[in-house]
Amino acid sequence: MSKVSYYSPEGLKKLREELDHLRDVERPKASNAIGEARDKGDLSENAEYDAAKEAQGMLEMRISKLEEVLANARLIDESKLDLSKILVHSTVKLKNQANGMEMKYKLVAQSEADLKNGKISVDSPIGRGLLGKQKGDVAEIQVPNGILKFDILEISRD
Repeated sequence: MSKVSYYSPEGLKKLREELDHLRDVERPKASNAIGEARDKGDLSENAEYDAAKEAQGMLEMRISKLEEVLANARLIDESKLDLSKILVHSTVKLKNQANGMEMKYKLVAQSEADLKNGKISVDSPIGRGLLGKQKGDVAEIQVPNGILKFDILEISRD
């Protein structure tokens, strides 16, 4: 059984666009590459044919994975979310108790995570540790190199 993931409208649109591109553009390219390699003669010693078949297999695997993700994707109605707690699509301002550094993250689905843009997955150790916390709470999060403690300074939706 696959896991349900929650997405913003933009994140869901991006997944659908990627799937459409793979189906409509990349799949025909892979078929053409196999056809061209097949036309070059003996398939038993044709490395180009083997490479094209392997690339097609990887492409089909990616398409299948995206279809599964989209089948289990749910759109979040942010108007019905509790603003007092950290949930998926919350933007959170934190202060690291160890070094006093402040940071701001938005909690998103795994496939939308982008640390450079301040988006962390709700499935990451920090994301899981923040879920359900409220402003003023201290989140103690177990990470591979110990326990991190964060003060929850702000929770917002944007």
